[in-house]
Amino acid sequence: MDGTGVCVVGGGPAGMVLGLLLARAGVEVTVLEKHADFLRDFRGDTVHPPTLDLLDDLGLGPAFRELPQSRVEKVQVPFAGGALTVADLSRLPGPNNHIAMVPQWDFLDLLAEAARTEPTFTLRMRTETTGLRFDGDRVVGVDYRTADGETGSIDAALVVACDGRGSRLRDAAGLRPKSYPTPMDVWWYRLPRHADDPAGIVGVVSTARAAVLIDRRDYWQVATLIRKGSDAQNRRQPVADMLRDLVNSAPWLADRAGGLSSWDEVKTLDVKLDRLPRWHVPGLLCLGDAAHAMSPIGGVGINLAVQDAVAAARLLAAPLRRGRVSTSDLARVRRRRLLPTVAVQTLQRFLHAKALRPTLEGKVEIAGATRAPLPLRVLSRFGLLQRIPAQVIGRGLFTEPTPDFARR
Repeated sequence: MDGTGVCVVGGGPAGMVLGLLLARAGVEVTVLEKHADFLRDFRGDTVHPPTLDLLDDLGLGPAFRELPQSRVEKVQVPFAGGALTVADLSRLPGPNNHIAMVPQWDFLDLLAEAARTEPTFTLRMRTETTGLRFDGDRVVGVDYRTADGETGSIDAALVVACDGRGSRLRDAAGLRPKSYPTPMDVWWYRLPRHADDPAGIVGVVSTARAAVLIDRRDYWQVATLIRKGSDAQNRRQPVADMLRDLVNSAPWLADRAGGLSSWDEVKTLDVKLDRLPRWHVPGLLCLGDAAHAMSPIGGVGINLAVQDAVAAARLLAAPLRRGRVSTSDLARVRRRRLLPTVAVQTLQRFLHAKALRPTLEGKVEIAGATRAPLPLRVLSRFGLLQRIPAQVIGRGLFTEPTPDFARR
């Protein structure tokens, strides 16, 4: 049996940021990641301004800017008559007034490399957490199994669940999220990208169909929204029909209409929107998607998860150095992060009900419209108004300050 101060389960953005920050606070921390590397198609590629600020504060800004990336400064909503800018991040205070598009595996590798230089940090890949260890009603560690079949246990003063929206640890602790209805699921697939294609994040909207194309330099990672629960029925049609709908609204993709040979190349993501009423039990804290699964609308889930980690590190470092974290310490993290979480989810629920659901149910003929809706025309005309959605998308309600102990 091994021992550590903090055992972080899940090597995503929240887990890796938390591990690095706590290690710089002198806390012994072990991060468990069940995969052998960070290469996953379902990784998001957005690095928002607060995370860019954090990287600069940590002394990692120069190394991050060496990674292959593109910038998103404006958010546009397309329609048949063209596209209108509804958010201009360049109007936000700089210098990091943009969203960086970086493959998330490169971002995570950068964090892991920096964390490994800290003497109190350990990253164990190919190590899957199989359950929690209890002493009475308090979580005191985890059980694990490696890819080679080896099993073992790790004792910890605190276990942090950063294992995503299907969190096994959350379930084992008896924590049950409150779920909200979502109108869509997502088809996830790749298409070739050409050098003269648009860059960054590209939205495509048509009748009963909406898609987001994520620029991964040599290919597009495409997320096509479909009506909730309609995956099986839609797959009875040729996969070419789906691409034809995409090409109708984005003619520049016409030469890639045959880019998919079968439905086997299309994965389905079950979209969830939920939130835990309580993020902790004694000895266990949930962060990121394990505490609040976000809709992909706005692409803000990663930013919220990283901000969760920054707040948790700042609030818990001192109790952890003293050797024991109380439930009141853990409750402070939820209180700090609840308002921005609720604000974003409330906005997403509104957009689901008023925009996406009517579109996906075929009640809005977006593709036939030659004029954008009035609110979008107003936003596009008055540049100062574009700071409002830019603030919500780019920075959220507020940015968590970087702990002094982590700055370099």
